[in-house]
Amino acid sequence: MKKIIAFALLVALGITTSNAQETSKKIKATSATLAKVNGAGMVFVTETIDYGTIAHNAEGRREFVFTNNGNKPLIITNAQGSCGCTVPTYPKEPIAPGAKGVIGVKYDTSRAGQAFTKTVTLTTNATVPNKTLTIKGNVLAAQPAKS
Repeated sequence: MKKIIAFALLVALGITTSNAQETSKKIKATSATLAKVNGAGMVFVTETIDYGTIAHNAEGRREFVFTNNGNKPLIITNAQGSCGCTVPTYPKEPIAPGAKGVIGVKYDTSRAGQAFTKTVTLTTNATVPNKTLTIKGNVLAAQPAKS
C-alpha cells in the first residue's frame, strides 16, 4: 500500500513539474514576439474590439491595452473617434518603455437596432505616429416599455 501511495505522489509531482515548464516556455515565447523599436512604439493586444450583439442602452465601455515596445517614452497627443457616438480616453502622461497603457472607448448604445463599425485614431510620437483602432458590433432594437 505504501508503494502505491509513493508511486501516485511521484506521478503527481512529475505532472506538476512538466506543466510548470510548459507555462514558462509560453511566457518566454510571448515576450520574444514583442519586437523592440528604436524610439517610442505601440503594440496592442488587439486592434479591433467586437462588442458582438449587445442590448439597447447596455454598458458601452471597452479598453484597448497596449505596450510601449520602444526604448523611449510614448506620448499620446490625441485620440479622436470617427463620430460623436464614440468617445475615447487616453493616458495624458508618457508611457515608459516596456510599460502598458490603456485606451478607453465608450460607444453610445442608445442607437438601437443597428450594426456599427467605428474607429479611434491616435496621434503619438511613436515611430508610426498615427494608429487606427476599430470597434464593431450590433445594438439590439429597443424593447417597448411594459405597462
